[in-house]
Amino acid sequence: MPMNIDIKPNEVAVYALGGLGEIGKNTYAVQYGDDIVVIDAGVKFPEDELLGVDYVIPDYTYLIENRDKVRGLVITHGHEDHIGAITFFLDAVNVPVYAGPLAAALIKNKLEEHGILNRTELHEIGEDDILEFGALSVEFFRTTHSIPDTFGVAVHTPNGVIVETGDFKFDLTPTTHQPPNLQKMARIGSEGVLLLMSDSTNAERAEFSKSERWVGKTIEQLFDDIDGRIIFATFASNMSRVQMATEAALAHGRKIAVFGRSMETAVRNGLALGYLDIPEDMLVDAREANKLPPEKILILSTGSQGEPMAALARIANGTHKQIKIQPNDTVIFSSSPIPGNTHSVNHVINELEEAGARVVHGKINNIHTSGHGGQEEQKLMLSLMKPKFFMPVHGEYRMLRVHAGLGEDIGVSKDNIFILDNGDVLALTPDTARLADHVPAADTYVDGSGIGDVGTAVLKDRQMLSQDGLVVVVATIDLKNQEITAGPDILSRGFIYMRESEDLINEGRHEIFKAILTAMREPNVSEHSIRNAVISRLQRFLFEQTKRRPLILPMFIFI
Repeated sequence: MPMNIDIKPNEVAVYALGGLGEIGKNTYAVQYGDDIVVIDAGVKFPEDELLGVDYVIPDYTYLIENRDKVRGLVITHGHEDHIGAITFFLDAVNVPVYAGPLAAALIKNKLEEHGILNRTELHEIGEDDILEFGALSVEFFRTTHSIPDTFGVAVHTPNGVIVETGDFKFDLTPTTHQPPNLQKMARIGSEGVLLLMSDSTNAERAEFSKSERWVGKTIEQLFDDIDGRIIFATFASNMSRVQMATEAALAHGRKIAVFGRSMETAVRNGLALGYLDIPEDMLVDAREANKLPPEKILILSTGSQGEPMAALARIANGTHKQIKIQPNDTVIFSSSPIPGNTHSVNHVINELEEAGARVVHGKINNIHTSGHGGQEEQKLMLSLMKPKFFMPVHGEYRMLRVHAGLGEDIGVSKDNIFILDNGDVLALTPDTARLADHVPAADTYVDGSGIGDVGTAVLKDRQMLSQDGLVVVVATIDLKNQEITAGPDILSRGFIYMRESEDLINEGRHEIFKAILTAMREPNVSEHSIRNAVISRLQRFLFEQTKRRPLILPMFIFI
């Protein structure tokens, strides 16, 4: 029997598998009867303490057990926190995928790399498309963000309309795509919205986010004042920023070289979809770029977040095979660090400046604006949609809390606002909403090719290894005669330098010897109990002597 949620036949269920209480992993579901529509399949990048973990993805257990009910995956836009887990999602639940032109192109690249493109049903959609999924139907409304083809999603259910905004701001003067469709949002709101799920990322900013065009003027001024070579680093997905940089380069007679795999892909997709306009003869490869005078070249590069293997980091530390920092180079960071990346970004900036480059970065230079709306835009979305019930999404808890307060300010009843956790099931009728159930929604760790096989115990061991190293205890034990026939010996990696710690090693061996003999005298002695006794006694001894807790690994041969 598949896992079921405790809702009544006349209720529509809404739940998040990711995106609540966190930035990233956005995955939301709307369910009525036997029909489920999933919105986005995002990934979250691991925090520093998740040693060795490559990605964090949602727990898809509920969807796997109810895969016959899942009608489709609808994508709001092409950022990694909304499409980064799509290959894992499709491995778990292979359903049709619907995405805008740029998101579809990015997803296609992922599916090709993963080897599942030929068995995936991928549909490119536009704002005017309407999708039918049994008792549910989906329409879209155009928003603006830091990437083209960004849509909000309105899911029509028998009980009313569920709106999920995706990431948004109200940029009325965007540079590479159309402005937000305020008329359509107002129409959806006037017809009645049962539940609004709205982006909370910038809920703590009492502002109206500035337009991309404002950044464009700053970039033009910067190019006016720079005589040497320009290296421009930004998010590859930010077509507006890439287009502004290329327009400024062309206006100053600079040819353009592109470095970094994701930037090359972005430029290729941008040209194909019409978001970028770069004459073919103005794009040059690395060899030609190095031959041009410094004032005649712009280098577009990945690595604005300090990623150690990105092109900019390799240019900064001198390991890039084709580009080296030259005197009078200017490096422009047209982005702000994602939380958790500040240290990496500062490290790359320091290396660039040590190599002789001038670095332009930070809000003080007006070369970046957020792709997420501030409080004023969040209030505008609430005003346009006029929801009966409100559920802040896409944000850490404090952001959700502030956004909930904005909902009250706009007139949503406090009793009709829900700050939920991943997995919580909100059940709605046309007039009521209640917290009904909970589905599995724990983080799933991806480490190499392993999915979900790295748990708390493994991470704890990795933490101990990273902090205090490893101690291996080796011995041969005759359980029958209660004798230690060889050893015990101690080997250390990352804990102490053994040649300079003979006294500690000898005392440690003595403690192990006593622990084994004591354990063997117990009435229910076993291999397991001996190992535990050695670990416990040696951990206590080493902490008393060194104030460190290395990972202790007994390697015993029992005869």
